[in-house]
Amino acid sequence: MQTKKKPQIGFLGIMQELYDDMLPGITERQEKYAREVIEQLQDVADFHFPKAAKNRQDIEHIVKEFNEKDLDGIMIVMLTYGPATNIVNALRNNKLPIMLANIQPVPTVTEDWDMGDLTYNQGVHGAQDTANAILRMGIKCPIITEEWHSEEFKKFVGDWAKAVQTIKALRNMKIAQFGRMHGMYDILGDDAAFTRKIGPQINQEYIGEVYRYMETATEEEINAVIEENRKNFYIDPNLSEESHRYAARLQIGFKKFLINKGYDGFTAHFDVFKGDGRFKQIPMMAASNLMAEGYGYAAEGDAVTASLVAAGHVLIGDAHFTEMYAMDFKRNSILMSHMGEGNWKIARKDRPIKLIDRELGIGKLDNPPTIVFMAQPGPATLVSLVSLEGERYRLVVSKGEILDTEEAKYIEMPYFHFRPSTGVKACLDGWLTNGGTHHECLNLGDNTRRWKILCNLLDIEYVEV
Repeated sequence: MQTKKKPQIGFLGIMQELYDDMLPGITERQEKYAREVIEQLQDVADFHFPKAAKNRQDIEHIVKEFNEKDLDGIMIVMLTYGPATNIVNALRNNKLPIMLANIQPVPTVTEDWDMGDLTYNQGVHGAQDTANAILRMGIKCPIITEEWHSEEFKKFVGDWAKAVQTIKALRNMKIAQFGRMHGMYDILGDDAAFTRKIGPQINQEYIGEVYRYMETATEEEINAVIEENRKNFYIDPNLSEESHRYAARLQIGFKKFLINKGYDGFTAHFDVFKGDGRFKQIPMMAASNLMAEGYGYAAEGDAVTASLVAAGHVLIGDAHFTEMYAMDFKRNSILMSHMGEGNWKIARKDRPIKLIDRELGIGKLDNPPTIVFMAQPGPATLVSLVSLEGERYRLVVSKGEILDTEEAKYIEMPYFHFRPSTGVKACLDGWLTNGGTHHECLNLGDNTRRWKILCNLLDIEYVEV
């Protein structure tokens, strides 16, 4: 499971030694400026700033230190002009993602400026020299030119920082796969290529291991899950204590399995539970509650989308697994749902989340307790990761709005209406043309820039429809 901590970013502040004789105290002054920038950004990341880098040796030592600390990325800021040849070898040996912030201490040139002011604020031509070197080295490097105290600057740095944190998470990620639905084409791909390009390791696992962990669940552990459900949900009076406790035991089995084997998410085909012969239910409640805890999940053995949901937890938070169920041309929307799994952390706040006794023929087992909710109305972003060929991947993205609609009487699954910003017809034409899959990850809010930065750094095609 991915923890919700702030990105860890190295702050590489570059200047050069020749200004020390010309302007005594300039190093201390510019380091103070760097710390002010860091303070402005303290809400979006934890920054590591050892000192101003004034020569090649400084830069190489600091970049090496950032790599040894295994930080998420490096933000480069020109504290004054600094020749770009000083950074080349450091970047040659660097393994962390970088960005270039083209900023300066004060935003306006006034008639009172002297040579000191010009020197303190001359970072732009250092940024040009550095950006030229980065381009010629073929390194992916997001760039922003902004006033450093602006909200836009903070948002951009925050989006980049979460993107590089997600890259690190993806490279350390493990996803458990329990079977795969026969004939489902768009979930097929090259697992080895996926690990090379995106990062997650996909392992085929035995559902019997989950069963063995279920057997170790204590009454106290089961009672704790049920008590947590009572805090979070309206419990259907028709849901029997026996069924609820079994679902809790199943959830505990999955969670112990994930923790003990170091997994960040899982995907299971519903037929493996009936096929094993020992299970009474399929894990609808477990999937929803574990997603709400931050685990990646997708149905039917779709390890790619399970990885995408796990990434969505890190990149944005509270990622939700879903699919397009039906088109609604009157509302200009798409009804989003799935068999019964969903991250209830995105539920609307003015209606109760329900845990119901639910008849479900799929899986051919006993009624699985199912968490039912509608999503919070407002902006949302829907994404699908498409396996094209070999290491070629495409992220198909639709930003839009979750509509404020009335409850549907007979839908016993998480559901909501999503209206794409381009309209249902144009969105789906683009989705189908670009190979968008039928399993998706959704997050509340307009998160397109974060996904776009992530795709750019991973060299994945990004398409909005």
